[in-house]
Amino acid sequence: MATDVLGRVIEVVSGQSLDEFFAARVLGPLGMTDTAFYAHDTARLAALYTPGKDGKAARLDALGDAARKPPVMLMGGAGLVATAADYHRFTQLLLHRADSPAGELDGTRLLGPRTAHYMMRNHLPGGVDLETFGRPLYPEFPFRGIGFGLGLAVVIDPAAGKVVCSDGELSWGGAASTSFWVDQDAELTVSFFTQLLPSSAHRLRPQLRQLVYQALTD
Repeated sequence: MATDVLGRVIEVVSGQSLDEFFAARVLGPLGMTDTAFYAHDTARLAALYTPGKDGKAARLDALGDAARKPPVMLMGGAGLVATAADYHRFTQLLLHRADSPAGELDGTRLLGPRTAHYMMRNHLPGGVDLETFGRPLYPEFPFRGIGFGLGLAVVIDPAAGKVVCSDGELSWGGAASTSFWVDQDAELTVSFFTQLLPSSAHRLRPQLRQLVYQALTD
């Protein structure tokens, strides 16, 4: 909810609608030309699915069709439609490199280095993790040893969650069982995309994490 309110604050301060602001200040500069609040080319729109009564995936067109037209409300915290290639560029923006600190991609800087690092720190009161602070809201990652930055989950104790990861790793997920993580130590970004609702329906993500890290040799 806080991010939705922030979206409205952006509109008031900038004098632009949220889609105009995103296009001019974020999506355009990053080259994310296939990202918007609805699909302009509906022929390329992937279908949404949900587990059916017979255990097979059933189409969920009632919800998927919402992406075919402009939304009634532009929300700061939800609603964008994108391609995997566009989302990869977003995760690359968050990756820190020796020649390109986090917040910059292909010579385009959207965030200052200090702002980017501040965003990636745990901001939960007292420095606690999500398990201590709240209740389970998404299944992409265990809550033990995971803090929360400005819009992203942040690993604050890699050993606590009993999942292979790195200190400071960033992650989050989406409603259709999607997820991503950014590992600064390994200079790695990983995105996992499905079209299956709800987000708890897909259990491959922990296995994907294990496979990715098992493939790294240094």
